This record gives sequence, structure tokens and C-alpha cells, in this order.
Amino acid sequence: MKPFAYVRAGSVQEATDAFAAHPGVRYLGGGTNLVDLMKLGVEAPTALVDVTRLPLDAVEELPDGALRVGATVRNSDLAAHPAVRDRWPALSQALLAGASGQLRNAATTGGNLLQRTRCPYFQDLSKPCNKREPGTGCGALRGVHRDHAVLGHSEQCIATHPSDMAVALAALDARVELRGPEGARSVPAADFHRLPGVHPERDTEIHPGELITGVVLPAATAGLPSAYRKARDRASYAFALASVAAVLHLRDGVVERAGIAFGALAHRPWRARRAEDALVGAAPTTAAFEHAVDLELAAAEPLRDNAYKVPLARRLALDVLGRLAPPSTT
Repeated sequence: MKPFAYVRAGSVQEATDAFAAHPGVRYLGGGTNLVDLMKLGVEAPTALVDVTRLPLDAVEELPDGALRVGATVRNSDLAAHPAVRDRWPALSQALLAGASGQLRNAATTGGNLLQRTRCPYFQDLSKPCNKREPGTGCGALRGVHRDHAVLGHSEQCIATHPSDMAVALAALDARVELRGPEGARSVPAADFHRLPGVHPERDTEIHPGELITGVVLPAATAGLPSAYRKARDRASYAFALASVAAVLHLRDGVVERAGIAFGALAHRPWRARRAEDALVGAAPTTAAFEHAVDLELAAAEPLRDNAYKVPLARRLALDVLGRLAPPSTT
């Protein structure tokens, strides 16, 4: 057992101050990922700052129609919240698809965004991994990589991000609110996670010491038809082989707005900008959907053992988009 300090923060300022005071510190929410990584030896924090008692556990409807979700709101509570189920259903569906009830009862909104890859080379200290130990190489690149990335990967890392929730947030144009030594800021959920490039050890755009304080679901996507679907090796509670979240706004028989994000295909939720641009102004027909999705997935660079992900993601996307469009138009 490696010793570590423990601090229970009573305020956001207290949490960020404690983070600054302890090199090698980690914030502790539900602990459903961090504690597992500590047991494996992948994470060895010198201190844990417990943020579960912070006043960040509310879901608040804002005057402009947006919804602010506190960082410590449990995944079960967020999935069941009436406003989320009614106005941003893709998020509720993604959360319910993401884990068992026991895990959803413990996992937090902020922690879900910060969970790390489930790549077995990252989790095994005996294997090389640039994400865990920069400069050691990527064992998965020429090893077992059936579950790994087909979009946006690099020679340094081919891992995928495991979150279901983050995929829905990316498609719905949510923003992630942060507080740190330099004050408060927010970033688009679609840009919060990074592609690996030459620094795969950096999962997100979060600055040192910053704490996720909440997520804002915008009024612009509230009430629009949205959905999430994932494919996995077993019927429930498994990480995605591929997943899709989409939101679609039709006006006068054409697509006025589209938000599409793929999960389990890249180091971050993959916002399908090419597909979205191709759909805007088009009638929501099967042919239009196929053209848009194929345009996006043309950028895929599958590896030796995971080329199946491209047609799998294509079928999932066409199914979700077809469900969101009025049946008479497809």
C-alpha cells in the first residue's frame, strides 16, 4: 500500500488550494475509475482531495432554457432527471447505457468526463504505454488492438476514450465549466478531450489544478430529437465497440441543424463535422444520411484488427439518424 494524504474540501476554493499545495494530487469524486487505477499501480497520487461534499450536486434550470449540471451530480440522478429525459434524451440514454446501476449511483458527472482509457496496455505496468509512461512506446500498435481507435490516432497512441456520456455531451453542444488558479472558464464538450498527437499522456484540455464545476446543456439543443446508441460485445454494461449520439432539427422539410458524435472510435468523442455540414440544407433521406456518414468515415485509418469498426459505426449512425427523421421522409 502506498501512503497518500487525504483532504476533504468544503468549497471549490479550498479544493483548488489543496490541489496546489500537494504535488501529485488527484481530485476524488465517485472514485469508480481512479481507485481502480490506484489498485493497479497506474495512478499513485501523493494526496486525494475529496470533492464529494462540495455544493456542486444540483441540476439547475437557467433563465435562457439551458440546464446546468453540477460536477458531483450522480450519473443515476442525471439520467433520471425529468428535464434531461424530456429535452436532451440522448444524454439520458447514454448514461443508462454506460454502466450498471451500482456504478451509476457512485459515478459523478465530472468524474465521468475525466475517466481514463480502458486500454489493457495502459492498465498493465509490465507493458509499454506512452500514455502511462511517455517515451516507452505503444504496445497496442502492433499488439492486440481490436478495440482501439480508427480515427485521429497517432504512432504514439491508439487508445479510445471510454465515456458514453461524453459522446452525448459533444453532440448536444454542451459546455464544461472549470475553476482553477486562473479563475473560471468554460470549454465546449466536443473540444474538452484531446487527440493523442505526440502527447497522449494529456487526456483533456484541463489546466493543472482546475476542477470541473459543472456542465451546461444549451437551450439551442433542448427539445430537439436526439438519441444515443452503442454496440458492445455483450448485451449490457460493457464498453462500446462503437457508439453514436445525434441531434437533428428539421425545418420546412430540410435539416436546419445536426449534431453527430461517435464514441469508441478515437482518443476523444469524435464530433462528425463533415457529416453535419453535408446534412445542413438537405432533405433527411436515406441517401443524404449515407452520403454524410460516408464522408465522415472516409477519414478512418483502421488498424490490422479493427477495420470492422468502420461499417459498424456507419450502421449505427444511419439507424440513429433514421430514427430522428420523420419516417415519411426516409
